[in-house]
Parts: sequence; structure tokens; C-alpha cells
Amino acid sequence: MSDRLDDLRKRREEALHAGSERAVERQHAKGKMLARERIDYLLDEGSFHELDLLVRHRAHDSGMEERPYTDGVITGWGTIDGRRVFVFAQDFTVFGGALGEAFAKKLHKVMDLAHSVGAPMIGLNDGAGARIQEGVVSLDGYGGIFYRNVQSSGVIPQISVILGPCAGGAVYSPAMTDFIFMVREKSHMFITGPDVVRTVTGEEVSLEDLGGAGSHSTKSGVASFVAEDEHQVLDDVKALLSYLPSNNIDMPPTVACDDPPDRLCPELDDLMPDSSNLPYDMRQVITAVVDEGEFMEYHAAWAGNIVCGFARLDGRSVGVVGNQPMMLAGVLDIQASEKAARFVRTCDAFNLPLITFVDVPGFLPGVDQEHGGIIRHGAKLLYAYCEATVPRIQVITRKAYGGAYVVMDSKSVGSDLSLAWPSAELAVMGPQGAVEILYRRELADAADPVARRSELVEEYAERYANPYVSAEHGFVDDVIAPSETRVRLVAGLEMLAGKRKELPQRKHGNVPL
Repeated sequence: MSDRLDDLRKRREEALHAGSERAVERQHAKGKMLARERIDYLLDEGSFHELDLLVRHRAHDSGMEERPYTDGVITGWGTIDGRRVFVFAQDFTVFGGALGEAFAKKLHKVMDLAHSVGAPMIGLNDGAGARIQEGVVSLDGYGGIFYRNVQSSGVIPQISVILGPCAGGAVYSPAMTDFIFMVREKSHMFITGPDVVRTVTGEEVSLEDLGGAGSHSTKSGVASFVAEDEHQVLDDVKALLSYLPSNNIDMPPTVACDDPPDRLCPELDDLMPDSSNLPYDMRQVITAVVDEGEFMEYHAAWAGNIVCGFARLDGRSVGVVGNQPMMLAGVLDIQASEKAARFVRTCDAFNLPLITFVDVPGFLPGVDQEHGGIIRHGAKLLYAYCEATVPRIQVITRKAYGGAYVVMDSKSVGSDLSLAWPSAELAVMGPQGAVEILYRRELADAADPVARRSELVEEYAERYANPYVSAEHGFVDDVIAPSETRVRLVAGLEMLAGKRKELPQRKHGNVPL
């Protein structure tokens, strides 16, 4: 028996150091952690239980004579802040982290386990794509991963962390997960690399400009979160998980809160500019209201005219959506609609109540927007809110015009509570535009059109564009002082904590993708 134990120890030691010394040195020289170092940093100390440590490829007829243990990926489970998670980490020091048959089967196994026990699945991606030597077998392995991504979607949180290259078909697995994290200057995602782009289209582009964290966080909207280094990105993953439940059946975690639920926010009473055409920062509203001012923003650098992110109110996790007057006056456009729709559906899937701050003058006009499908994309956000069954509270801070007001979680599309500040303006359109249409002839005949226009705008605003008309009809439940916002939100969430809604009997809805 002692000989067998010695053999086991030898094999395990070999498996734990599968990458060559040269490959390890190259990885560290790039400022990158090893796969096991990443897992050790991410998980609670001593909590990792590895699966398939001794797996090796069986592709003997592919010219691959080396058969290192692990086959280039480390899989298993552990805990983060005491909560169970499953994890895989591609090991770039073994076959460049390329995926072959044995590699894929390891991923299939750990993904199946995560789905069956209802725990988050975290993927640390740092690999060269499909293993060319194994041919179509590698592609079949990717298909199995994609299928499992879809089966787990909306059931368990799926998080992808890009820590190196992720190219070709390999990008579609992260794309189907709930969140993608990237690291500046280290992470790269693309379907085809710069060389292929140059050959096919003649375009000259660097690796970073084509598929780096900067491009995917500001232009494509692929990256949900971006960090400056690997340690920060893994810390951010831990922070995100603290807001999320383990699965779609569990409720989000609650934390002890020292921020009083009855705390007033007097700074909000003086926040609104005198002119409705002047901007203010919606983030100031959000951070003033939520616990300890902590707000984890989602897609912070993309579609800046809408703000989305995670926060807490009296210790309860919530998802927050708010129009941003600092960018394009807070209008809804194609990108903002897509960003918010995805966020609303994610929150609804994982039982996070939704708080929506509204200051929206409408949808962005223009030929590019119309031809780009603003009707279809705007409908995504409308569909997402209409479909959401979690507690939903709307706070109208200023402009709430036209169809954009309806889309931003109005009472008519199912909001449970609607609150308005005295500065709220609810109308079919803004006073200026309304006056131009309603009084076109009178203005044309007026002795002083400018003065008359000003009078009519003031009359229209007083008569129609105020929260009290809507309150009379019950379209808003109450008009509140801005300083009371936190108190009223906490009370509303407490009341809605037991909300239940029967889902319709159907296979699935047909969201306007």
C-alpha cells in the first residue's frame, strides 16, 4: 500500500505543477498570475476542492506526445465569503490553455454540478481557443459548453473573467454568461484577430483597439466591468457575488446595515437646478439614497445616458436604473435601451427588486437611430419591465415625457409604487415642443412671438407638466420631498417583500431581440 500511496503523491505533485518552468516564467513576466494562484486568491483560504486533477488527453493520433495532467484547465468548487461557488481556470502554461476533448469534458462536468446544486459558476478565461491538433472534437466540446451556458441561464449566476486571450468561437461562452469582467492591457476578446482583419478588410488595428478592455467597455458593450489588474478584478467578482443569490430560487443575501432606514437626505432638496434644461448627476441621487453610498455600477463606461448597478437599501440587495441627465440629457437611445433591458432581466431572474429613477425627455431622434432599429431596441426595455415580477419602485425626479416615460417602469407597465418629486414633469412632451404644436397659428400672428411663447410655456407647465395632475389620476402614488426618498424606498421594499406573481402558462415570450 505504501508504494501505491507514494505513486499517488508523485502523480499529484506532477499534476499540481503541470506547466513547464519556462511557461510559468513567461506567464509571470507578463504580470499575470498562474491559474492556481488565481483560484487561491478568489476563494476562501483552504476551501478549494479540485475535480479531475489527474485527467490527461487521449489524442495519441494527433501528434501530441506530451500528456500533462489537468489538460490545461483546473476545475472544482470552494467558497467565497462562506458561500459555495464552482470555478474553472484555464491554465495558459499547459498547451496555451487551448481546449481539447478532455479539457471540455472537465468543463462539462463542473458546469453540470453547478447547475444541479444551484451555485454560481465562475470561469477564469486565459486560453488560446480550440486545440487545433484535436480538430472537430474540440469544436464539439465548445458546443457542449454553449449548451450548458444556456441551460444555466437565469438559473444560476454565470460570471466570466477574461484574464488573457479569448478568441474565435471561445468568446461565445462568456457572451452567454451574465457578467463579463476584463483587465486593462491584459484581456482580449475577438472573433478574428488583427492579422485576419488586415488580410480580409485591409484595416490596420492593434490587439488592444480591436478587442481590449477599453474597446469592449466603451464601444461594444461586451465587458460589464473593467479593472486595472488581476487582484482588483477578482475582488470585484467577490463584491458582485455579495449582491446576488446563489440561484433563481434563493433570495438575495441581506447584510447588517449601520445606515439608518429612516435617514433623510437633505442634500437632495437642493440638488435640482433652477432650469429644467440644466443637468445634474443621477449618481449623486443614487449614492445619497443607498446604504453607505455604495453603488456597484454596471457597464459604467458604455451607454452613459443611463446608469445601472447594484446597491443595498436597509441591507437588502437591489438593482438600480436611472436616466443620466449629464449625458445626452438622459434620453433613451439604442445602446441605453439594450443596456438597461439586459440589466432589468438579470435582476428579475435573480430576485433583485428594481428601483428606477426617471428623468427622461424622450427617445433620441435621428435617421441613424431609426435605421438602427430604435423601435425594436426600445421595445426590449419595455418588454423587460413588463415581464419583471420582482418588487418595482419608480421615482420620477424631473422629466417624464411621452413613450419614454411609459417605458421607464411606469405604473401602466406594472410598477408597484410610483413616487414623484415636486420637480417632476409628466407630459406627452416637453412644454416648449407642445406649445410649438398647439399654438402654432397664435404664435405666428402674435405681435411679440417670443414673449407670447414664454407665457404659453409657463401656462402649459403649470397646467400639465407637474406631478399633481398625475397624482390626481393615481398615475403616481405620492409626491414626496426629495429628502424623504430613502425613507420611502426602504418602507416600500419592506411592504413588497412578500410580493408573489403567477407567471403565465407558456413556453416563453418572444422578446424583440
